[in-house]
Amino acid sequence: MLLGCAILAMVLVNSPLADGFLAVWEQKLVVTISGEGVSKALHFWVNDGLMAIFFFVVGLEIKREMLIGELSSPRQAILPLVAAAGGMAVPAALYYLLNPGGDEAAGWAIPMATDIAFALGVLALFGDRASVSLKIFLTALAIFDDIGAVLVIAFFYTDDLTPVALATSAGVLALTVAANFLGVRSMLVYAVLGIALWIAMLNSGFHATVAGILLALAIPARSQIRSDSFISRSQSLIEQFKNVSDPEQDALDNDRQQRLLLALESETERAGTPLQRLEHALNPWVAFFVIPVFALVNAGVALDGVTAATFMHTVTAGIAVGLVLGKPLGILGCVWLAVKLGLADLPDKVTWMQIGALGCLAGIGFTMALFIGDLAFGVGPLMEAAKRGILAGSLLAGVIGGALIWVATRRGTPLA
Repeated sequence: MLLGCAILAMVLVNSPLADGFLAVWEQKLVVTISGEGVSKALHFWVNDGLMAIFFFVVGLEIKREMLIGELSSPRQAILPLVAAAGGMAVPAALYYLLNPGGDEAAGWAIPMATDIAFALGVLALFGDRASVSLKIFLTALAIFDDIGAVLVIAFFYTDDLTPVALATSAGVLALTVAANFLGVRSMLVYAVLGIALWIAMLNSGFHATVAGILLALAIPARSQIRSDSFISRSQSLIEQFKNVSDPEQDALDNDRQQRLLLALESETERAGTPLQRLEHALNPWVAFFVIPVFALVNAGVALDGVTAATFMHTVTAGIAVGLVLGKPLGILGCVWLAVKLGLADLPDKVTWMQIGALGCLAGIGFTMALFIGDLAFGVGPLMEAAKRGILAGSLLAGVIGGALIWVATRRGTPLA
């Protein structure tokens, strides 16, 4: 759907329907809460509203990985952390070499980004030929890349800060953390606090999507009962349910069975965590609605008048070079240095050629690159140049990365 919406945006922007299609996203939508209204274009509600949900889910994934996943120990985390750092620093440096000053310099962070959905999608095409450890390494690398992108957005792409709104944001965040500490597990409470945090962050000068990450880190990730207690209580409730069942009576008419089902549901919720429930509930909405709509709004590039010379624009070239060359050079170089210094070991069954291939796949910037590009340039010629670099660089990085993965995972390929 992400790829389909990106192609659809390209087709519409280069068709007779272009003016009408672009005008749709400039239509105003007013959202009113308690008498206070926010009137913004649909483009804003997608990029600042829906994408806050995307960053919220990213934050939930980061927190889960830090607690129980691939980022839960320093030894596990060091290699993807170093790889992500190199994969952000080198592309930014290459871009800056081509755009050292002027308005163009604002786009230095665009080629730092990795689109985890596209990168993992390409890797998934190879099935079990790509080892689990290879997929885990790319996922962990992309997560650190997302953390870096969020920090860059928060500290480098902000307007003038408003102290009162910033203090309000801190206060709402403190309330959210306190709710977690006090054992509050109601999704409604965190939804209300999340909306308040988003509004405060919007008015503070920080980009509103940062609220999604901050809220996610405050969501409870602890279960209220141990697994052995859950098993014993659930078994007891199921036994009681069997004992009071009547083959001739529908469960809806059996009050005792209904009470037991509610009790079992309550035990299940106590055994799970709000973090897991939210991640499970929101992932499909983000994957099949938020990100495709974002691509539909942002991926369209007018090709009228585009020639080979237009790809020599320093913004276009800087982004493409950063994604295609900077990403694999930064990732492979920093991983090699970390291994040689004894800071970490290569993942099991992962070769140097595969690391280079993953570096290329990490050059698929697309969603995050478009997002940062919008923050850097807004609407205008520089953003059009950035889109050309993002689409061309991401496509080329994906093709090269896919080809290298195919070579590196062939039967009989040397491991070294």
